[in-house]
Amino acid sequence: MTTAEPSPETRTALAVRLRELVAENPDAPAVTDDDATITRAELDARTNQLARRFARLGVTKGSLVSIALPNRIRHTESSVAAWKLGAIPQPLSHRLPAAELAALLEVGDPSLVVGLEPADGRAWLTGAEDVSDEDDSPLPDVVGPSWKAPTSGGSTGRPKLIVAGQEASVESVLGTKAESLRFDRDGVMLATAPMYHNGPNMFSLMALLQGHHVVVMRRFDAERAVRLVAEHRVTWLYVVPTMMGRMLRLPEEVRAASDFSSLRTVLHVGAPCPPHVKRGWIEWAGAATLIELYAGTESQASCVIDGAEWLEHPGSVGRVASGEMRVCDDEGRELPAGEVGEVWMRRAADTPPTYYYLGAQANERDGWESLGDMGHFDADGYLYLADRRSDMILVGGANVYPAEVESALAEHPAVVSSAVIGLPDEDLGNVVHAIVQTSSEVGADELREYLRGRLAPYKVPRTVEFSPEPLRDDAGKVRRSALRAERLTRSGNPCRSHPATVTPFHP
Repeated sequence: MTTAEPSPETRTALAVRLRELVAENPDAPAVTDDDATITRAELDARTNQLARRFARLGVTKGSLVSIALPNRIRHTESSVAAWKLGAIPQPLSHRLPAAELAALLEVGDPSLVVGLEPADGRAWLTGAEDVSDEDDSPLPDVVGPSWKAPTSGGSTGRPKLIVAGQEASVESVLGTKAESLRFDRDGVMLATAPMYHNGPNMFSLMALLQGHHVVVMRRFDAERAVRLVAEHRVTWLYVVPTMMGRMLRLPEEVRAASDFSSLRTVLHVGAPCPPHVKRGWIEWAGAATLIELYAGTESQASCVIDGAEWLEHPGSVGRVASGEMRVCDDEGRELPAGEVGEVWMRRAADTPPTYYYLGAQANERDGWESLGDMGHFDADGYLYLADRRSDMILVGGANVYPAEVESALAEHPAVVSSAVIGLPDEDLGNVVHAIVQTSSEVGADELREYLRGRLAPYKVPRTVEFSPEPLRDDAGKVRRSALRAERLTRSGNPCRSHPATVTPFHP
């Protein structure tokens, strides 16, 4: 999916594509949120006005515009307005605490913040301003140096920005990516997750440029998402495994009444997908409809797999589709098929950098980079992920990957979500601890007994903690390191009332 840098003669500003879409069908819906719908013509005119307001506040070509808004039309408009000035949209969570916002603003130094008020006095807008008094005529076409700059805390929790290496041109943003991700022209895309995450933000903007009607959910609700697919005749659905599981757990009568006949693509990213969830969706939406993408925001390399391939290689995230990948041991030696190690990536030869960091350095070795994922290739070149290196639990000398335990827990009918972490143990070094959200009452002993039929003894949680709150956000993300740190700072173990006998493992 990686393409060479387009020559200056072939670069088309993103504003040009939007005007072409207006010329094709000015009254076609462009963006819908929970409150309103705007047409292509309205989007173009309103973003011209918003861009002029941005410019009067100091936004220029190459500067960052931080967008800290909930999922709504103005979020998308802010990205487009930034493009029209050659600036770089930089999405942030609208729920950031003041200290984290300050840290991110220090890293990125944006010329404007939309949404949250910065404490350092820099220019900002609430995101609710009426800009109808601004000129709505086209601005001079400009190609900005980058089309997006999402944030990531990664495994360290320290804020960083990942500035895309692709300029803000049609050729760089779409290129061959639109085809490989099945972004055909003039479809309907349903964005289900918070736009401050790279996936929903990136895919909704790509869909917009392909003439899709982009339907944005303010907050994910499983039953409403099913209804919106039918109501808007959605053709391209973005989901993460957490959402997929919630939708599968809807009452049978709701699922039976669903209409997925319009769907041509269901793309899922963001976390390992439990096999029973994957199979459920293959049955519901069709194997040909479902595709999975494995890639970091950095986009050095990627894997893609559809439902039919997955049935032949259950558990895989696919074969390498762009860039290069290899699996290595701790000394950097490439491992043979079947052996788990760290996944290393690099962009294809003779292609430009796909990103650069603000506030961080890449984990690099001899031209290869790692995002911290562990996994293995099979003999056919299909990649299978284990987990993040930083989340791996060493129990008596054996590796336990939390995602495997969480996947087994997810098969229990009462488990809604879970997070598995390691806690210190004098004998084994660490033991497995599960934090579980359930939909009905279930005991810790019952959960452990359920897992004993699915996992080796040393992988079964020693302790179980029940949480009344979801453990993953609407994008399916969970920060296990933060959960572990929280529990280590508590006075005493929160789960001593649910101990279990664990069989020590000695490799």
